[in-house]
Amino acid sequence: MNTVAVTFHPESSRAARYARIVKSSKKTDWQIDRDLLQGRTFEFSRKFLPDALSRVDRLSFLAPDETRLLSQIQGRTYAYLFGLVERFISVKMLEQGRAHAFDDQIALEALVRFSGEEIKHQELFRRMEAMIDSQLPAGYRQVADPNDVARAVLAASTWSVLALTCHIELFVQAHYAESIGPHEDLCPLFKDVFKFHWRDESRHVVLDELEWKDEHARLSAHERDQAVDDLIALVAAVDGILQSQSQSDTDYFIRCVSRSFSVEETAKIEASVLSAYRWQYIISGVQHPHFGRLLSSMTTSAQMSRIESALVPIMTG
Repeated sequence: MNTVAVTFHPESSRAARYARIVKSSKKTDWQIDRDLLQGRTFEFSRKFLPDALSRVDRLSFLAPDETRLLSQIQGRTYAYLFGLVERFISVKMLEQGRAHAFDDQIALEALVRFSGEEIKHQELFRRMEAMIDSQLPAGYRQVADPNDVARAVLAASTWSVLALTCHIELFVQAHYAESIGPHEDLCPLFKDVFKFHWRDESRHVVLDELEWKDEHARLSAHERDQAVDDLIALVAAVDGILQSQSQSDTDYFIRCVSRSFSVEETAKIEASVLSAYRWQYIISGVQHPHFGRLLSSMTTSAQMSRIESALVPIMTG
């Protein structure tokens, strides 16, 4: 299946940008069973996440089979968390589409297709969870309910939700292109899941940017300032989920391993898993150059200082 790259052309009309996204979505449309799963299963003799994302290589006291298991647990959580965030993203994009309903039908179609693709991803990640659950030991726990998270996120300002969404879909691009895609030793099916996911998200991030900039233009200075506070609160909420999930995953990993760890080793595993999750879901997006440019262009220096101060405990913790 060929991938159609979608890029911005500043001189072109907004309608043309949305039209290119619709064309790309139609051309690269894929189905879970026909094009991706094809009756395959996950290979548990291999790692799921690369070390650059899981950071298991930093735990030198783990045996190879233990680092592989921890990579698989993290890979399971990686998919779960994408399913979780895509619950609110799909709903938000349907809401954005309504604003175009009696205006730009091409924009409406682009956003409806975006939402449909996110719903497909959620189904894929649910099926992926069931497939992994049948092979790994019992006791794995998902700490947050996607519907509860979606309700909480969608109560925030649209500007902040679109900013968070753009941040997420930019790091999707970086993770696959820089870490998952080039790594030859990972489970092939796991790699393919995120290859297909990456193909869709390369379009979605273009829509995120268009919608975020439009929303920014509609707001007053006071509303923008409040939206920055909302974004800070949303990132803190994401970090809270990551802290809880990383602790749960560490406990699960230790229960699954057939030997005991010292207090010091346990603390290192806990710190490493939390550091990996923060890198995956917050820091890699915050440090993405394009996100930095977008956020800087839509905030004042004082607002950026508030954001940077709020990120310090996450970046250095």
